[in-house]
Amino acid sequence: MASDDRFREHNWSNRPIRDLGLKIDGTPLEPVVAEFQREVDALGLKVRPRLYLSTEWGVVTGTIAIAIPFYLAEDPLKDLHARKGLMLEGSGKQDVLRYLRHELGHVINYAYKLYDDGEWVRLFGPITQPYLEDYRPSPFSRRYVRHLPGWYAQKHPDEDWAETFAVWMLPGHDWRDEYSDQPQALAKLEYCERVMGELRTREPLVVEATTEEDVAELGFSLEEYYGRMAQPENEFPHGLDGALRSIFEELAPEPGREGQSASKLVRSLERELMAYVYRWTGHFPERTRALVRHLAQRSDDLALTLDPTREREATLALTTFVAALGMNHVHQGSYLP
Repeated sequence: MASDDRFREHNWSNRPIRDLGLKIDGTPLEPVVAEFQREVDALGLKVRPRLYLSTEWGVVTGTIAIAIPFYLAEDPLKDLHARKGLMLEGSGKQDVLRYLRHELGHVINYAYKLYDDGEWVRLFGPITQPYLEDYRPSPFSRRYVRHLPGWYAQKHPDEDWAETFAVWMLPGHDWRDEYSDQPQALAKLEYCERVMGELRTREPLVVEATTEEDVAELGFSLEEYYGRMAQPENEFPHGLDGALRSIFEELAPEPGREGQSASKLVRSLERELMAYVYRWTGHFPERTRALVRHLAQRSDDLALTLDPTREREATLALTTFVAALGMNHVHQGSYLP
């Protein structure tokens, strides 16, 4: 409660972020980071990553500092981030730990220059491979582990290693059993197991803890930060109108009975669709947000309604519809053929 009061006492949305006093200690992040540090200690390595708050998750290539999104430090900031229609990358304790383990994989890769090892290159690919933000994953590919949403291991060899490491690191997880029928993914995990044993006696080759966009140096305000986030440019095909009609005409109220606004239901599903469609299709949350808002607007334009007692059916229909559109976009570059 004290944290919320501190934010209400100031016009914090217009103040430079560096003046908000954001930190890990004394915030909801502190016990999560402490648990993560215990997991790091259990590895028995000589490398010690630095953790700091920044604008997003990440490790600067060739360094050992882990950036954590600043909005995770305070509940009002998490609420603001969600209200802006953005995906929370760290929605709870286990989710934050999931991201931290992934980023530690990058730290270890850079600290010991594993990417120069011939077997690493054979298993994961060359780290010099172009890093493409727009990647087209193959859901449930047997070559990769499953950890972060969006089939993230398939984005780049560096991410493949970080995801493999995170699965290997998960306490109490029987990865040998889970991946026993996926020989390529299992080979990567076994390589990780072997290498991590070897690294316990080695000094790290890199100890540079360079930061990027450290929260203590951010001169822009929250309003400016969210305002500069580009909205994806999308052109939506007219064919979506027919699909929307087919969903809601089947679920329309009986003549003479009042119906529920279809657009209201579509808008209410935005946050969940952003998260789950990304997890299972790789369709970026920002694009799903734009798509859902377009569908809501078209529902208004078409004056679509539904029987309030059939909201569950409508939710299932919309979810599968948006997921199918997302899958189309990932693999074809467009929502309709």
